Amino acid sequence: MGEKLIRQLNLFPKHDINIVSSKDNSVNNYENKLFEKKLDLSYLGDSGSTVQDLGHHAGYFPLVHTKAARMFYFFFESRSNKNDPVVIWLTGGPGCSSELALFYENGPFKISNNLSLVWNDFGWDKVSNLIYVDQPTGTGFSYTSDQSDIRHNETGVSNDLYDFLQAFFNAHPEYVNNDFYITGESYAGHYIPAFASRVHQGNIKKEGIHINLKGFAIGNGLTNPEIQYKAYTDYSLDMKLINQTDYDHINKLYPKCQQEIKLCGSGSEDACMKGFSDCTLIFDNILDIAGDINVRTCNFFQFFLTRQGCHITTSTYVLITI
Repeated sequence: MGEKLIRQLNLFPKHDINIVSSKDNSVNNYENKLFEKKLDLSYLGDSGSTVQDLGHHAGYFPLVHTKAARMFYFFFESRSNKNDPVVIWLTGGPGCSSELALFYENGPFKISNNLSLVWNDFGWDKVSNLIYVDQPTGTGFSYTSDQSDIRHNETGVSNDLYDFLQAFFNAHPEYVNNDFYITGESYAGHYIPAFASRVHQGNIKKEGIHINLKGFAIGNGLTNPEIQYKAYTDYSLDMKLINQTDYDHINKLYPKCQQEIKLCGSGSEDACMKGFSDCTLIFDNILDIAGDINVRTCNFFQFFLTRQGCHITTSTYVLITI
């Protein structure tokens, strides 16, 4: 059962962006509303509450300010109390499906060695009403039939996510007054501040349903790799993972890394690939010297250049409350 669900979720699709043919009538005949289906996961057994009492949903809705985009999501009602905060999760990448976090990190389920699904005792749905979104459009199950719906900056991404929230709370008005938090990891270090700002501005301008935004949390966040890769050695020396000689030696790798990051930012894909390899040498050298340590104890962040795909990492979160 778990293997079947994993394959259906298309976690590792063949194509980078989901753009479907506009000639597909099954795509174009949807009404302009949220499509949601309640999931039947009764085969999982008891999780403290009976499965029948838990609300598990998945669906699409058309983004109202796009030509043809439809955004996919999972929604899991809290196992404890429906008055718990509503939390939306954004996986980074950019372009990584949030199902990665759902099944490998903080979702209600985890995948056992025999590829069956079992309850996650540490799932965030134990204390929150949890939403996972495939975004930006073209990621995971989210798709469009119009190339112009593909986003290339945080403004476009945050506008689409704001439209998603408006549709979600319109379909689930019982959660409108709950506290709301935006969370995510990695490249979501770009998405989350922009999205939080968009929600705040929408509330001020009274553009739609008021969203009770209380804060946001960024784990393992990629915000500025040029600064962050330089900080690796500073942090490692301060934590006594390396000595001064190691520090001076590893820092000689940084100028090349820095140059390639700048070229990557200007649009050079070759520089992005080379930068990922050369910048990772900084991190690898530190780990080679530090040896077999528990990086979780050190809260050691692992950052990635923005065009290198999806990574599953241990995250430490910075929570900002509003």
